[in-house]
Amino acid sequence: MKKLIAMMAVGLWLASPLVASDPSPLRTLMTGDESRGWEGVGRLNIGRGGLCTGAMISESLVLTAAHCLFEQSTGARVPPDEIEFLAGWRNGRASAYRGVRRAVVHPDFSFAAGDKAARVVNDLALLELDHPIRKSSVQPFAVHSRPRKGAEIGVVSYAHNRADSPALQEMCQVLARQSGALVMSCSVDFGSSGAPVFVVQDGKPAIVSVISAKAMVRDIPVSLGTSLEQPLAELMQMLTDGNGVFTRTQPVSRPPVGTFGTGAAGPGGAKFLRP
Repeated sequence: MKKLIAMMAVGLWLASPLVASDPSPLRTLMTGDESRGWEGVGRLNIGRGGLCTGAMISESLVLTAAHCLFEQSTGARVPPDEIEFLAGWRNGRASAYRGVRRAVVHPDFSFAAGDKAARVVNDLALLELDHPIRKSSVQPFAVHSRPRKGAEIGVVSYAHNRADSPALQEMCQVLARQSGALVMSCSVDFGSSGAPVFVVQDGKPAIVSVISAKAMVRDIPVSLGTSLEQPLAELMQMLTDGNGVFTRTQPVSRPPVGTFGTGAAGPGGAKFLRP
């Protein structure tokens, strides 16, 4: 049924005109000043060379896309001890380094689903860090309700061709929203999976979605993401109950990233274009 709904949603997207203003260009956050306020977004190193983006929603929880936690070749789940979160990773240094203690994927997500839209609807995962990040320079983000069609949004992401520094697209747009998924004009690439999609709420960025995939609709490049409200609430409950949670096989005393070094960034507010 969920797959059928997702397929119907694609039909609706194709049947409706996609009208959007030109999105702002991607801007690489190279310096400490440019990155200030975005340190809660980090690079996820996953398994053998996997790369995704994640964002903190609390001192201990990172939000990302569910498909990031599966091996592309085999479809097997990646164990939590093979996942590293590098908060604010930029130019070879991070504001904080953490391993992952527990991971939970939305129960209705199917990695094997052949239809991309069917995967998008519940493409959401939560990672519990092995140690909380309690630094004034690394602040988690609030979560906001699903944005309306036409709302201006922004994305902070890593990708395969810019894996050493995050990039900010300050203004793109929600083109459509159907059956729990968003179609957006934001520019994404491989590695952008799990990247947080923001609106400005009370002068601060709040997460409204995560990037699941890129696609073409009527020859227009778009990005696809899931709505957070119900899926995120279900994930939080699963983490509380311990249902469907993958855990480390052995505890660790420190994040397994010792070869990377350490770093820190100064405090400050995120620079983000108000919608």
